[in-house]
Amino acid sequence: MSAIGFDNEKYLHMQSEHIRQRIAQFGGKLYLEFGGKLFDDYHASRVLPGFQPDSKLRMLLQLKERVEIVMAINAADIVKNKLRSDLGITYDLDVIRLIDCFRKIGLYVSSVVMTRFEGQTAAIAFQKRLESLGIRVYRHYSIEGYPSDIQKIVSDEGYGKNEYIPTTRELVVVTAPGPGSGKMAVCMSQLYHENKRGCKAGYAKFETFPIWNIPLKHPVNLAYEAATADLNDVNMIDPFHLEAYGDTTVNYNRDVEIFPVVMAMLENILGECPYKSPTDMGVNMAGNCIIDDEIVKTASRQEILRRYYAAMCDQRKGLIGEDITLKLKLLMKKAGITVNDRPVTAPALQREALTGLPAAAMELPDGTIVTGRTSELLGASSALLLNALKKLAGLEDDLHVMSPTIIEPIQHLKVDHLGNRNPCLHTDETLIALSICAATDEKAELCMQQLDKLRGCEVHSTVILSPVDEKVFRRLGLNLTCEPVYR
Repeated sequence: MSAIGFDNEKYLHMQSEHIRQRIAQFGGKLYLEFGGKLFDDYHASRVLPGFQPDSKLRMLLQLKERVEIVMAINAADIVKNKLRSDLGITYDLDVIRLIDCFRKIGLYVSSVVMTRFEGQTAAIAFQKRLESLGIRVYRHYSIEGYPSDIQKIVSDEGYGKNEYIPTTRELVVVTAPGPGSGKMAVCMSQLYHENKRGCKAGYAKFETFPIWNIPLKHPVNLAYEAATADLNDVNMIDPFHLEAYGDTTVNYNRDVEIFPVVMAMLENILGECPYKSPTDMGVNMAGNCIIDDEIVKTASRQEILRRYYAAMCDQRKGLIGEDITLKLKLLMKKAGITVNDRPVTAPALQREALTGLPAAAMELPDGTIVTGRTSELLGASSALLLNALKKLAGLEDDLHVMSPTIIEPIQHLKVDHLGNRNPCLHTDETLIALSICAATDEKAELCMQQLDKLRGCEVHSTVILSPVDEKVFRRLGLNLTCEPVYR
C-alpha cells in the first residue's frame, strides 16, 4: 500500500510552469477551468499513489498573487443535497468550507456562481446565506439547445443572459465542489462578456482525468469513468486531435461535445481559435509523472471495485438506479477484474460464514489481513479496529486492551438511558473507551499510537455500516466497501 507510482514533486514543477506558459500565451487574462477537486483530491491520491491530496492547491500557491478563485455550484445539486462521498457533506456546505480553506491559506476567492439557476427555492436560500457571509453571488441560467445550437449560445439570448462576474486578476480559476457543476460554461460565459466589454481573455482547462497521454482503457482512465458513472461521462479518443495531428489522445464526451462552442467563442474573441482540439486546451501534466505504471494500474483497479460496491449500496438504499451499477459492472469487465480481486472481500465473507454474524476484514500496510466479528461487547467494525491496532502494535490477538469497567458503563448509558437496543460499541465509542484505558494502560496507549498507520488501508464489511462507523472509518483514512446488505 505504501508503494509509490507517481512523482509528486515533478508534477508540481511541471504543472505550475505549464500554466505560466499558458498565461503568457494570452497575455492579458486567462480563465482556467479547474476540474476535479482543487482541495482534498482523494480520488487522485488513490489511483496515483504518491499524488498528494493538496497538490493542486500547493501548485496554485506558487501563483497566488496572480490568482483569484470563482466557485461554481449547480443549483440542481443544491436542491437534491448532493453529497461529496469522500467527505460526507453536501455540495453547498462544501462550497462554504472550501472558501474558508482557500482564504485561510491566502488565496483570493472573489465570488460564487450558481449555474443552471431556475428560481429554485433552495438555491435562493443558499444565495442569501452566502451574501450574509459577505460573499458575492451570481446566477447563470440553462440555455435551450446547449451545446449544439452555437448561434444561440454565443448570443445575447445565450451567454448574454448570464450575470457577468467582475474579476480583477489575470488568472481566474473556476472550480467547484464536484463534477457537473458547470465550470466550463462559466468560463465561456465570462469570455463572451469580456469580449463585449472590449477585454481580450483566454481559456484553458486543468482536468486531471481522464489523462490524455495514456491509453483509453488504462485503469486510471477507467477509474475516472467509475467515479463519474452518475454523470454518464464516457472516455473517448479525441477526434479533433486525431484529425489535426494524427495523434491518438484521450478526452471525455462532454469536452468533445462542447469543443465547437469553444472554437466559436475563441474565434469571436481572438479572431481565430488557438486550439485545434479539446486536448490542446488542457494543461494536465499528470501522465508525465507516472513513474511505476503497474503500481498505478493496481491502485486504479481497486478504486473501480470500491466505486462498484459504493454504487451497489446506494442502489440498495434507493439512492440510485440499476443503470449506474450496470455501467460499473461493464467497467469492471473492461478492467479485467471481479469482486474476488479485492483482497479483503473473501476473508470478511468467510468470517461471517463461520460465525453467522456480521464481520469485517482489513488489509494492513504490509499486506496482512485481519478480521473482526460481532460479539456481545463490540460490533464487527469495532472488533476489526481493535484487532488491527493490536496487530500493528505487536500485541497478542487474545489480549484485552479495554477494561470491562470502562465498557460496561458505556453500554449501560446506551441501553438504559439513550434507548439503544444494541449494546455493542460503535467505532467512535470504542476509540473513546480505548483512549480512556490508555491513560493507565501502556498497551492501550501503544494501540492508540498505531492509528495513523491505518490511513490508506482497505476494509470490507459484510453489511452496510451505520453512518457513525462510516464516518469514523472515513476520518481515519480507511478505504471502506460494504456488501449491499442490511443487518
